[in-house]
Amino acid sequence: MTAWADIYWWSNDGLRLHARDYPGDASLPPIICMAGLTRNARDYAVLAERLAGPRRVIAIDFRGRGESAYSKDPMTYVPLTYAQDVTKLLTEQGIDRFVSIGTSLGGIVTMLLAGLLPGQIAGALLNDVGPEIDAAGLARIRSYVGRASNFPTWMHAARHVGESNGDVYPGWQIEEWLAMAKRLYRLNSAGRIVLDYDMKIAEPFRVPGNEAGPDMWRALASLGTVPVLVVRGERSDILSQGVAERMASALPNAELVVVPGVGHAPTLTEAVVEAPIDRLLARTAEPAAA
Repeated sequence: MTAWADIYWWSNDGLRLHARDYPGDASLPPIICMAGLTRNARDYAVLAERLAGPRRVIAIDFRGRGESAYSKDPMTYVPLTYAQDVTKLLTEQGIDRFVSIGTSLGGIVTMLLAGLLPGQIAGALLNDVGPEIDAAGLARIRSYVGRASNFPTWMHAARHVGESNGDVYPGWQIEEWLAMAKRLYRLNSAGRIVLDYDMKIAEPFRVPGNEAGPDMWRALASLGTVPVLVVRGERSDILSQGVAERMASALPNAELVVVPGVGHAPTLTEAVVEAPIDRLLARTAEPAAA
């Protein structure tokens, strides 16, 4: 089991933010992992375990999630602010070239970073998200984000997660739902199992347009000729097959992989994506100073 260290840094507006830092070869571009809207660094624990060592892996808790501080202004819970927070981390860590892995919201932030930091992204994985988001998926997310829930035991939480996400991962058993619950929830001081994010992240997300931000096709184009892996869940209601194919066609060095039988979003630990991820990293294995 690879040991990881805690990284803390301060945002431009004074929030103490957190990431998990898994050690690896300092001469290669590190991997920056960014999770979905209601998720946190724990989502990447299994993938980071697999990739760390040969590569440094940093899994970020966006503001309002996990061990990162909650914002007093909920309108800062938008992709551009998350991108600015990540940029601050990169500066403090002296990282001028990196591989970005982003799931859902994390993929949107990846595309924005490509525009904000030209030439610094060595490669990118966009997991079940693109410049256009299906309306059905947005409606589904808006229906649950920001709604508090709590449970007396982890098994109660696991059963709830399974009931809510059975159509996303139809083949999962209780052990997998329990592991997912422990990524989504935390134990609070009263001994209850509660969601591990600020309920106020829902406020800007419910405003039409704030789920993505600017022209995301232009942001995608900012990735230019770097290697890109587009991953789509076959049952996704966020990234359509048509948009995924357009993304792969728009980028000259892109590969598209569809994870069968999975909705939004693949965990990136599925067997079908292991080789494509390894190919992506092999194509970005140049010295960090290059």
